[in-house]
Amino acid sequence: METLLPFALLCFTSFFTLTNPLGTMPVFLTMTHGMTDKERQAIVRRATFVSFITLMVFVFAGQFLFMFFGISTNGFRIAGGVIIFKIGFDMLQARYTNVKLKDEEIKTYADDISITPLAIPMLCGPGAIANAIVLMQDAHNIEMKGVLIGMIALIYFITFLILRASTKLVKILGETGNNVMMRLMGLILMVIAVECFVSGLKPILVGILKEGLSAL
Repeated sequence: METLLPFALLCFTSFFTLTNPLGTMPVFLTMTHGMTDKERQAIVRRATFVSFITLMVFVFAGQFLFMFFGISTNGFRIAGGVIIFKIGFDMLQARYTNVKLKDEEIKTYADDISITPLAIPMLCGPGAIANAIVLMQDAHNIEMKGVLIGMIALIYFITFLILRASTKLVKILGETGNNVMMRLMGLILMVIAVECFVSGLKPILVGILKEGLSAL
């Protein structure tokens, strides 16, 4: 129980900031402008479901990908830390998303944006995928794996509720409120990224030092 609670908190905070439903709200409202509430809710349901399934695939297939491509866990932690840090830095600058859509592209996606770009890469981007694979590696027992899956499911359920109520929430928070929330989540995400980077770099440096000493 002592290890499950901190792990659950880490899963929740990291995935919530990476999924970033509050930052996705303005983009979602722009892309669904002119649609009815029923159409918006259908898009939100599909987007959150597709995001959850996609992340689950990487959670369970991550180890096979490592073996197939010969990737070390520590190397992936370093790469994942860099990706997550970049996302956190963008959020600290109150940049909503890396996905830039032109007016004509918004019209193209208007019929069904639930899979691309809403689910992938906005709600389930490279940062979330990297985080899922790394945390699955850190889940050493069945209880921790269950916590990870449960927290991912909880995050996407919360995301579903937030996006469904996006019109009301944007009015309540306002632009200033959105920017403040974005910067706070970005700062948290950057701290998590640094921890991820250091945890991957430390074993590699220790291994290099041991090889150097043995060579002497």
